[in-house]
Amino acid sequence: MDRESVTSTSIRAIGYDPKSEKLEVEFIKGAVYMYSDVSEAVYNSLMTSESIGVAFATLIKGGGFPYEKVG
Repeated sequence: MDRESVTSTSIRAIGYDPKSEKLEVEFIKGAVYMYSDVSEAVYNSLMTSESIGVAFATLIKGGGFPYEKVG
C-alpha cells in the first residue's frame, strides 16, 4: 500500500485502502502498524485534521480498531 507523507512529530506517513478498509501508519521511529475496519470517513477526518497526532490518538487508538505490527 502506498503511504502519503504527513506533517507530524510522531507519524511519518499514512496509507489507506478503501476496499479493504485498512489503514497503515508509519511512525517516525520506524514501526509500521496496520489498522482494520477503518471507514473512509474516519480516514478523511484523520487526514484533514489540524493535528494528525491528536486525531490519530482520538480517532484510531481511541476508536478501538483491531491492529497489528507489520514493520
